[in-house]
This record gives sequence, C-alpha cells and structure tokens, in this order.
Amino acid sequence: MTEALSLVVGYLVGSVDFAVLAARLKGVDIYAEGSGNPGASNVSRVIGRSAGAMVLVGDLLKGVGAAAFGELVGGSELVGLAAGGMAVAGHCFPVWHHFRGGKGVATTVGVLLWVIPWLGLGLALIWTAIIGATRVSSFGSLTIVTLAIPGVWLWAEEAWSAAIMAAISLLVVIRHQDNIRRMLGAGEQTL
Repeated sequence: MTEALSLVVGYLVGSVDFAVLAARLKGVDIYAEGSGNPGASNVSRVIGRSAGAMVLVGDLLKGVGAAAFGELVGGSELVGLAAGGMAVAGHCFPVWHHFRGGKGVATTVGVLLWVIPWLGLGLALIWTAIIGATRVSSFGSLTIVTLAIPGVWLWAEEAWSAAIMAAISLLVVIRHQDNIRRMLGAGEQTL
C-alpha cells in the first residue's frame, strides 16, 4: 500500500509545472511562445535566464522530492526510483495542466540526485558541459538520459533499478522526438 501511495504522490508532485507557473506570473502563455514546450529551456529563451534557472531548480526538486518520499515511505531505493519515475511521467503528462507537459530531463536528474547522488551530480555536470559547448539543450538531455541507464545498472542496489531507469529514459527520448528530427535535419534551437 505504501508503495502505491508513493507512486501516486510522485505523479502528483511531478504534475506541478513550474514553467507554466513562472510564465503565468509574467503574463505569458508558455505553450504559445518559443518552442511551445513548458520547460526550463523555453522559459529561459522566452522570459529570461533567471526565470529559466528557477524553473530548472523547481523541476530538479520535484524529482528529488518524489524519489525521497518513495524511498522513505516505500523503504527501498527501487521504490524511490519508481516514485521518481512517476514524477517524470507527471512532468511529461501533468494532470494539473491538461496532460501537456515538458520533457522530463531536469526531473530525471533530480531523481538520480537522490537515488544515486554521485551519478546524478556527474550527469548534471555532463549535461551542463554539453549545453555550454553546443548551446543545444536537447543534445545534452538525450546524452545524459542514455548514460543514466548503464550508470544505474552499475551503481544501483537492486537489479530492477536499471529497468526502471530504462523506462524513464525511453519516456524522455520519446518526448524529444521533434528535437531529434530537427537535429537530424535543419538544426535544433540553441539557447
């Protein structure tokens, strides 16, 4: 019962979309501006870097909070990762915003920061370095969610953790379909 509760709480926490809230505070409909994606990168482009940074921190904290709640209530790293995965799903398909959400990368990193802190921190640094070098957020995002799978497989306490991480990563990759098409075609938006 506590495991199921942690999954529901994870999803509901993930459904809080800080990009939508930050944009509304500025009188902006983030769905109608820039790329239309309610995420930190688009907020940064449309409203400004400080607003984008606040959204990024909020999205990271959703992942940390959901994973922490899952692990503490469910009693295992596996439940923490699963609850964190539900937060990523909530971020991508938020009940509070008609299931129109972001891509889930920052929330994924937040989950890993709780479950396997060194892996989460390492991936966050790689993400930052790639974005700094290429100015293409989606390239960094796709790289780190791909690296997360073997990282979790190597360092997680439970074997099933890698399968959950693979499912989270697959969701993030699916949410980046348009970005992948642009990277393979005419080019992706830069920050």
